[in-house]
Order: sequence, then C-alpha cells, then structure tokens
Amino acid sequence: MTRKVTIRDLAEAAGVSVTTVSQILNGKGERFSLDTRRRVHQLQEEMGYVPDFNARNLIMKSAQTIGVLVPNLGNPFFSMFIRGVQQTSRDRHFIPLIFGANHDEKLESYYLQELIKRAVDGLIIASASITGEAIDNILKKNGIPYLLIDQNGGPSVDRVRIDDQQGGQLAAQHLVALGHQRIAVVMPEHPTQNLLIRLDGFRKQLAELGVQLASTAVVTAAMTKLGGYQATSAVLAQKPTAVFAINDETALGLIRGLHEQGLRVPEDISVLGYDDIDLDEYVVPKLSTIHQPVVTMGQQATTLLINRIQDQRQPEQLVNLPVELRDRESTGPVK
Repeated sequence: MTRKVTIRDLAEAAGVSVTTVSQILNGKGERFSLDTRRRVHQLQEEMGYVPDFNARNLIMKSAQTIGVLVPNLGNPFFSMFIRGVQQTSRDRHFIPLIFGANHDEKLESYYLQELIKRAVDGLIIASASITGEAIDNILKKNGIPYLLIDQNGGPSVDRVRIDDQQGGQLAAQHLVALGHQRIAVVMPEHPTQNLLIRLDGFRKQLAELGVQLASTAVVTAAMTKLGGYQATSAVLAQKPTAVFAINDETALGLIRGLHEQGLRVPEDISVLGYDDIDLDEYVVPKLSTIHQPVVTMGQQATTLLINRIQDQRQPEQLVNLPVELRDRESTGPVK
C-alpha cells in the first residue's frame, strides 16, 4: 500500500526543518531565502505533498471553512448565489460546505449542528425556515458568526440588502406603462419578509398610478415551476391582462400553463418575473423580469462573513445592491 507523503518527508528532501516547511507552505516564510522557498515549493509539487488539513487546523486554530445552507439546490437562483460564494471563498482561501435543506426544519437543524461539530468558522443561511430559536440555541451559544441572506429578515449583524421595495415599484411601473389595469400577482402562501416588501412596493406603486390591486388578485402558489404551472387556472379566473410572478421559477411554470390553455404570451397575457435567473434568456418568449445581482449577492455575503470571522469586534457591515428592469419578450402592451 502506498504511503501518504508527510511534511517530514518533504522537510528531509529539502534539507530543512518541519517548522520551516510549515511556515513556507502557510505563507509565513518571508524570513527564509528565496532559494529555500522555491526548493520547498518545487519539491512539494514533485513529491505530490498535500498538507494534512486536521493538523493545519490545530496550528492555525481555524478550519478555513464556511457552511452554506439554502432551501433548494435545484433552484437556479441558489445555484447562481452559490457560484458567487464559491468565487469569493476561493479568493479568500476558504472552502464552502453547501447543503440544501428542502424547506425541512429538522433537516436544517441537523445540518447546522453537524457543521458546528465539524468546526466551520461561520455560516451563510439563505433558508426561510430557520427559526429564531435555532439561531439562539445553536449559533449564538456556540459563538458562530453567521449571515442571513435574501429570504430571512432575522437578527443578522451583517447584511446584504436588496431594495425589494424598489423592485416591486419597477414591476408596477413597467406593467402600467404598457397599459395594464387588470393585474394578478402570484405569491407563496407564507411569504417571507423580503417578498412582503416586494408586494408592498408593487401595490403602493400601482395605487399611485391609479390602479387598485384587489386582495383576490393575489394567487398563492409554491415558488417553483410546478407551483406556477398549477396556479394557471386560479390566475385566469381573475381575468388579468398581466401577471407579476414573485420569482422567475413561478413565472416560467405559469407560462407553460398558459400555453397549454391556448394563450399567447405576451399577445394575450403578459408575464413578469423577479430575479433574472440564467434560464430567462433561453425560454420562449424570453422572460421580462426584475434583475437582482444574485452572483454578487453570494460574493458579498461571503466577503462580509469572512471579514466577521477574521475580526468579530468590527462594527456591523451593510451592503446595498441595486435592482433594475430587464424588459424582454414576455411583457407587451394591452391589446
């Protein structure tokens, strides 16, 4: 059986001490000559030496690892968010451990506890089902830095904030500018704080433009493609000329349902989404939507968390990110 190359093997080959090799490989070898550093790195590559992660943790007192918990790994929104997390984690020399909790509080609590057992340095939580009790009993008691993102308005010290009020306003302005007066909205049955803010901005902007959104015009559905598809009949019962779907997944499912009912988008009914996921430009018609910089959200969330991990005494960090309209093909003027 082949034996794993150890740091002692590397040190003997380089003719230096184990401490010297350790400091050079951990980026703290400035006091050693350039030739020594080059020799250690060259031999590391030739011998295929990979540092022992657990031993490094004991020395550095950090696992250089963050946990990331999202509701659904299959949702393109969260795959884009994770892309941003991975990019910044790599730049900052951290490893993200990523889990999808599938909106299951028990599974979520299990993952949180297991991540803490594995000594992660901090957590990014983008799950709406995380409870204040879980935060108090699991995170705060263990002194784990964390950041709540997107769906949860809980007590996170640091925040990446999207202007959902403005997003709702932009959606209303776009549809009214196209002449729409009868508008339906598709929302989840138990909306999170950011979705309520989004709806509030939409409703208030409509009112300012002289359009009233009836309570019956808000149709409830799961925030998935299937949820949007299954909401088709309830949406059509409102006889709208336009629909504002609270996220793109819902909008895409709804467009499929409308197509099966023999309706054309946007000629017979306009559909507007929210998020601007990758799929939007590859469906027919291309989805008009409110863009939020999802990859940047992942990057900024990771930056703030690692900053907090490295200095827990610093003041609160707040990043505001803009939203804007992406006017494509799924919205058009009233006939």
